[in-house]
Amino acid sequence: MTVNLGLAQVSSDFMIAALMIYSLAVLAFAGDFAFGRPRRAAAAATATATATAPLATGELAAELAAVAVSVPGTAAAVGGAGDAAVSGGAVSGGAVSDGAGGAGAGGGGRAGGASTLPPRQVSALRAIWRAGAWVRVAVTISAVGLLAHLIAVVTRGFAVHRAPWGNMYEFVTALTCVAAIFFVYVMVRYRAWALGVFVMGSVVLALGLAETVIYTPAGPLVPALQSYWLSIHVTAMTLATGIFFVAAVLGILYLVAERYRARIAAGKAQPGNGLLERIPQSTQLDKLTYRTVMFGFPVWTFGVIAGAIWADQAWGRYWGWDPVETWAFITWVLYAAYLHARATAGWRGRRAHYIQLIGFASLTINMLVVQIFITGMHSYAGVT
Repeated sequence: MTVNLGLAQVSSDFMIAALMIYSLAVLAFAGDFAFGRPRRAAAAATATATATAPLATGELAAELAAVAVSVPGTAAAVGGAGDAAVSGGAVSGGAVSDGAGGAGAGGGGRAGGASTLPPRQVSALRAIWRAGAWVRVAVTISAVGLLAHLIAVVTRGFAVHRAPWGNMYEFVTALTCVAAIFFVYVMVRYRAWALGVFVMGSVVLALGLAETVIYTPAGPLVPALQSYWLSIHVTAMTLATGIFFVAAVLGILYLVAERYRARIAAGKAQPGNGLLERIPQSTQLDKLTYRTVMFGFPVWTFGVIAGAIWADQAWGRYWGWDPVETWAFITWVLYAAYLHARATAGWRGRRAHYIQLIGFASLTINMLVVQIFITGMHSYAGVT
C-alpha cells in the first residue's frame, strides 16, 4: 500500500507538539522542586514548631514518656528524644507531613535529607490537588503531552498501514511513548511526581534525538519485516524497552542518591543539596526499580520467544546467533541476574543496580549500535 502522506505529516506535527509539551512538563516539575516543595516544607515546619512551642521542657518530656510507656521498647530512648525535641523544635528523624502528602520539613525531616513518597491515604486526584499548583500543572501538562504522543504514534501507523515500529525512528518514538505511559501510571499509583523531572526529562532527551538524529520519513517495510509477527515480536520488545527505560532512570537516581548520602554519613560531604534531598528515599527508589523490572522482564522474555518463532518461519531456524539475537539474549541474562541479585539479601543495593544498568546498556548497544552498524539478518528500513 502507498503511504498516506497527509497522515504522516499529522503524525510528525503531533510528535513535535508532544516534545514541546513534555518540555513544559519538565519545567513544571522543576518548578515544584524550586518553589513548591521548599514552601510546603517551611509551612509544615512552622506548623510543627507552633504546636510544640507552648510546651515546656518538662511537659514535652512527660508527653514523650507517656507515649513511650504505651509503646514497648521505646522507654529507653525517651530522655534523648525529649532533649532532641526541645533543642530542635521538633523530634528529629520524624517525617513531617505537609497535608498534601508531600515532602517533610527540611527535605524529608530526617538526617541525610531525602523526602519520602507521599502516603496513599487519599485518592490520586485529591493527592495531586493537595500536592500544590506546580504538581497539578506538571501532571496535567504530562497528560496532554502523552495524548499528543499517542496520537502521533497511532496516526503514523495508519499512514503506513502497519504497526508503527518498522524502523529505528518509529521504534524510539514508540518506546518513549510506553515509557511516558508507564511513568504516568507509577506517578499516580505511587504518588511519585518527585521523579517527574528526571524521567520526563529523559523522555524529552530521547524523543529529541529521535526527531533530529534518526528521523526517518514514513515508508514501506523492508521485505524481511513484512510479517504479522512484526506486530507481536516488536510490540513486545517495544513495551519492554519502554519499561526498562523508566527502570534505568530510577536506577541511576538510586546510585546518585545513595552515594550522596553515604558521603554525608562518612563526613566527606555536607548536607544541603536541594535537589537530591527532595527525591524519595533510597529504599523507595530500590523498590520502584525492582517492581518496574519485574513488570518488564516477562514482556521481554515473551518478545525473545516470539522472535525465535518468527525466525523459524522466516529463515527456517529458531536461533542462529545473529548479532541482534545474541545481544537480546545477553540482555535477558543480565536482567535475570538483576532479579536474582535483588531477591538475594547479600546483593541488594548498589551492586544489584549496577547489574540492572549494565542490562540497559546492553539493550541500548543492541538498539543503537548492533542493529545499525553490524551486518546481520535484522535491519530497519531507512536506517544506515
